[in-house]
Amino acid sequence: MAVNFRHLDCAPEDVFRVLADGWLYPSWVVGASRIRSVEQSWPGEGARIHHSFGVWPAVIDDTTSIVEWDPPRRAVLKARGWPVMGEARVVLEVEPRNGGCLVRIEEDAIVGPATLVPRPIRTAGIRYRNTETLQRLAYIAEGKARGA
Repeated sequence: MAVNFRHLDCAPEDVFRVLADGWLYPSWVVGASRIRSVEQSWPGEGARIHHSFGVWPAVIDDTTSIVEWDPPRRAVLKARGWPVMGEARVVLEVEPRNGGCLVRIEEDAIVGPATLVPRPIRTAGIRYRNTETLQRLAYIAEGKARGA
């Protein structure tokens, strides 16, 4: 399982405002290319966003759903990317720290083709990707916190 950390110069509530806006998903999730729809109950447990991933014209449609939603502390997502990747469990934990917050993202494939990739290789790839994911999340959350 891949784990990444990043300190953000904003409050945990600012991070959760970004997570709660399903339309922002492709802005901070590396690989997501567009949102087709966001269920009205998002970010309630069981709610889904309908997204696409990949680069046009090789774009695949699937969903991400909320497994657990406990703002401003913890969110658990099930990200789907069938038939290429399968499904992943993504855990985001946020805690106040040093005038801002520390965001921890934990991710691993749970079902499907990605589980066939040897764990050390899979973990390295996810960690590399989530370094950028957290950087993007920081840009948005910190910018919104400053009113930018």
